[in-house]
Amino acid sequence: MAPVLVSVGIGYIWARRKHAWDTEFVTRLTYYVGTPFLVFSTMTKTGLDGLAFSEMAGAALLALAGFIVASVPMLWLFRLPLRTYLPGLIFPNSGNTGLPLCLFAFGEPGLALGIAYFTVTSISNFTLGQWISSGQLSPAELFKTPLIYAVAIALVFMVSNTIVPPWLANTSALIGSLTIPLILITLGVSLASLKITSLKRATLLSVFRLIMGLAVGMAVATFFDLEGTARGVVILDSAMPVAVFNYLFAQRYDNSPGDVAGMVVVSTALSFATLPALLLLVI
Repeated sequence: MAPVLVSVGIGYIWARRKHAWDTEFVTRLTYYVGTPFLVFSTMTKTGLDGLAFSEMAGAALLALAGFIVASVPMLWLFRLPLRTYLPGLIFPNSGNTGLPLCLFAFGEPGLALGIAYFTVTSISNFTLGQWISSGQLSPAELFKTPLIYAVAIALVFMVSNTIVPPWLANTSALIGSLTIPLILITLGVSLASLKITSLKRATLLSVFRLIMGLAVGMAVATFFDLEGTARGVVILDSAMPVAVFNYLFAQRYDNSPGDVAGMVVVSTALSFATLPALLLLVI
């Protein structure tokens, strides 16, 4: 937990002291370059088999469906627009906080499984999430997602039992190693710069996201009869706070970005407060 808090704290202090940090550039760099290399390096290095990857991806899809089933009635009950609030409730931050926590809690095997979960939620966020936010479905966005190609190439090496050339293994490990520190620092910068417009609503939705995520994660892990690291990763990733990308989409499509920012900030703060108990539950 300490590496996560320290890294996020560095970003937060950096932003509060008014130092420059190009969040959009770093976000694009980690998403289009760092994360694909991290995915390839981790999958080929840990020897995660295709069955385990598929099982975790299936668990992530089922969790996503559970989030939707639980969130839509809740938003209807409070008469809140789906386009604004649904993405924040159904897409947890399995990248910025989920990947580091999977690594520090379960080591390389946990990171590999966390990547499988993150791949599904990330692709879904940039397709389904963008569709909800914009009101327009764009299948082409799926093919612009670099994670798909990184996973596909890694699976080719794994299924064929082909040894990754040392130059490629070392390069992907080096570039991939930049990802986790950068996304944690960027998360801290984002938390320092986001402005909350409705604290009461943000708190209500944030508490709902964390409780729902934990409940759905435990239900999915039980449904797939997962044990050990796999069970811990599903529960941990499902219980993560609102992903920062939801704020970026809300800002792009003018869907009350201040309200979504509040969900990101409050849910992240609450998750840090409850994280020790969550880790005790899954480890």
